[in-house]
Formats: sequence, C-alpha cells, structure tokens
Amino acid sequence: MHAMTNKSADTALFWFRRDLRDDDNVGLSLALAQYARVFCVFVFDTDILEALPHRADRRVEFIWESVAQLKLVLEGHGGGLIVLHGSARQRLPELAARLGVAAVFANRDYEPAALQRDAAVAAALSDRGIALHTSRDQVIFEGRELLTQAGRPYAVFTPYRNAWLRALTAERVRHWPARFSNLEPDPDARSMPTLSALGFERTGLAALGVVPGMRGAQRMLADFLPRMAQYHELRDYPARPGGSGLSVHLRFGTLSIRHLVRLAQAEHHQGAQVWLSELIWREFYFAILANFPHVVGHAFKPEYDNLAYDNNPAFFDAWQKGLTGYPIVDAGMRQLNQTGHMHNRLRMITASFLVKDLGVDWRWGERYFSERLNDFDVAANNGGWQWVASTGCDAQPWFRIFNPVTQSQRFDAAGNFIRSFLPQLAGVPDQRIHAPWQMTLLEQQAAGCIIGKDYPAPIVDHALAREKTLKRYQR
Repeated sequence: MHAMTNKSADTALFWFRRDLRDDDNVGLSLALAQYARVFCVFVFDTDILEALPHRADRRVEFIWESVAQLKLVLEGHGGGLIVLHGSARQRLPELAARLGVAAVFANRDYEPAALQRDAAVAAALSDRGIALHTSRDQVIFEGRELLTQAGRPYAVFTPYRNAWLRALTAERVRHWPARFSNLEPDPDARSMPTLSALGFERTGLAALGVVPGMRGAQRMLADFLPRMAQYHELRDYPARPGGSGLSVHLRFGTLSIRHLVRLAQAEHHQGAQVWLSELIWREFYFAILANFPHVVGHAFKPEYDNLAYDNNPAFFDAWQKGLTGYPIVDAGMRQLNQTGHMHNRLRMITASFLVKDLGVDWRWGERYFSERLNDFDVAANNGGWQWVASTGCDAQPWFRIFNPVTQSQRFDAAGNFIRSFLPQLAGVPDQRIHAPWQMTLLEQQAAGCIIGKDYPAPIVDHALAREKTLKRYQR
C-alpha cells in the first residue's frame, strides 16, 4: 500500500467486526455521515484464529464467505474493503496511520478478549493522535442502561424483560441509513486472502444448508417470517422447522438486531411475543456478562463454585461422541458434531445430562460447545450452561433435573429427530425409541438393533444419578 501519512481531517476508517453488513449498521452510518471519505477494513485476527483448536472450523468459513460477500457489496456501492491478516492490535493502528485518517469507527464488542483488544487498539491510535469512536449496534440496551429501582443490574430475567419492554422506544430500534457515496475504494485493490492462506480448510457449509453473509441472513429471515405465528408452538420440537435459524447471523451481524425487533413488534400474535422474548434473553445474558464478568470461569452464585463434580473422563468422552445410550442426548450431540448447530431444547437436555446425570463440571461442557457451535457467543453459552447447572442467575432450581427419557417422549414423540442422527435405531418402534434398552432381546432382534452392540447401553441409570446429584447440591 502506498504511504499516505498526511492526516486528513475529512477521512475516517470503519472497522468491521461482528457487524458484517452494509445496511442498518450504526458505526458505519455515523462514519459516513460525519466524514467525506471513509475507508473500510476487516482484520482476520491471528490472536483469535491461532487459538482455535481445529483447522476445519465452520465459523471461520462462515466469516470468510460473509466478508467476501460484504467486499463485493461495498465495491458495488463504489467503495471497497481492505482485508488484513494479522494481529488487529498492530495491523489496525498501522493501517489508520498509513491512510492518514482522523478517526476510526467501530461497533462495540462485549466479550472479555474483545474489550482487551479494543483498549489496546484505542491506546495505539491515541499515541498517533487518532480517535476511536465506538457505537452500540449489537444489542438494543447495553451495560448498565437497564437497572433496578435500587440502581443495580438485573439478575432475574422476567423483571429485566419487563424493564426492557418499558424502556423500548422507536429511536432505540430505528433504521440507520448509510451515505455510500462517501465510501473509498481499497487503495491496493488487493484480493482477499484465501481460506487456506489463513490456515483453514473448507467445512462444507453449503452441504449443511448454511448460507453465510447478508444473503444467507435474508434467506433465513424470509423462510422464518411466515412461520413466526407458530413459533411458540413449534420451537421446542427438533424434528420440526420451528426456530428462526438466525442465531449465527446475529452472532456475526449479517443482519441487524433492530430490524428483528421491528419485525417482532409489527406482529401482534403470541409467536412474535415469544420470539421477541428470546431476543431479550440474548440481551439479558449480554448484560449479565457486562455487569458480572466473574461468570467467565466461575459460578454466578459463588456458593456453587466448589461443587464436588465426579468429572469422569470416560463419561465426558461418551457424551462428546454421542455414545451415552440415551438416544435424545446422543442425537443432539451428533447434530452438534456434524453440523455445528444444536436445537435449543437439545442444548438444555444435553447440558443437563452432562452436569446432572454424568456429574461433570458445567465448564467442561461450556468449553466443548464453545469449540463446536457455529453461533457460539460467550454470553449466551455461559448463561445457558449456568442456567442448566443451577449455578447461574435466575437458573433452573438445582432440584429440577431433566429426565432424558420423558424429554425425548415429549419433544420427539415419533423419534423422527433421533432416527435422523442415529440410523442404527431406524427399525426401533416409536414407543421404544426413547429407552431402547428396555426392549427384550426378541424385540431388539426384530428391530435390527442389539443394545451393547449396535447401540450402547445407558452409561448411567438416570434415577440413581439424580439421587447422587441432589446430594451433591445439598452439601
């Protein structure tokens, strides 16, 4: 890139991160409104990428495809996208100085590592006399914007949701337009690094039906809108298309949270209200992470920090591989391993099974999900695991323990979801598929599934495991 060291008062740089879209993007809108010339950049940050345990990481492919799409869209507006590969802490301030910009704009990211990175970048920019302006874009309310009457952050969801709905205004969810005529092209007109140049492999997203980028977000949204009215009735059934499938798009910002809230507000049926409630759960967990940062690595309730877990490595291994002998648990884990997605009801069932049936520390499961989920988000993943483990804010009471068989009977009655990930159970009759070990040997032979050979016997007895867990929490 040619040196452009003279600082220009009319030039800014917009840094894309978890907001991979050109439309309704607060920071981008502000940069384009306030500066006559705006460059755009995305950094494939080696500080993040090099810490990932797998070279075939679906999320990296999703981001790469989304960035490639965004680059084309910005070029269509007459601008461009500078794509860098390296440590954002170094490359971003260097680029800003080289371009001679007066300011850098970005949307806030709330995860602990991101906060540290942004503080380092702000300091490096400040040393060069460049301002860093950050905006609220990923959530409707952030940090301490919603507090109880006592002036404290909420730790229970329902009062938080009520406060959220009371405080919601049209201004909070308004659309942020962009003055694209102020976009600058990439001065290098460089091509994007390939996925393999980043050190990663393709993962077959297309075969999984995952369409990245703004195009994928719009497709998923168009598919969901006609189903929104049934959301409250269908969302708990993994074999039915009940959910929106938008969590990964919210995670990487390929659509705007404000747009989704506006859509939910425009409908007056129960499906929309329940879906909006789920969007508010996401914000609640963001607020918990911001106001109680000790939840990363520790129980929200300190008295549960030292529960005496068994942490049997063989049990943990069987759970990871979907070999526990409980079909609904195993099908859920295989869905996660094969696709990077897991139905929300199954996240609760599989997590509860790990902690309360197998006696394994919730942090082990949290880490496994963090490596596998396409939509992994520190706040939501931590909140979900602590809810199930009864260690978190507003958590399930410790004496409420999911029964994997009754959960299976209730939410996958015909076994359709189970069979889609456990083909060895294809011949097992519906009424037996939830607890196939209860079949007689004749029934097993008729079903073509011998327990202990074709499909594992249960690794624990749920009733006994439940008693053990109740004692663990009562100590």
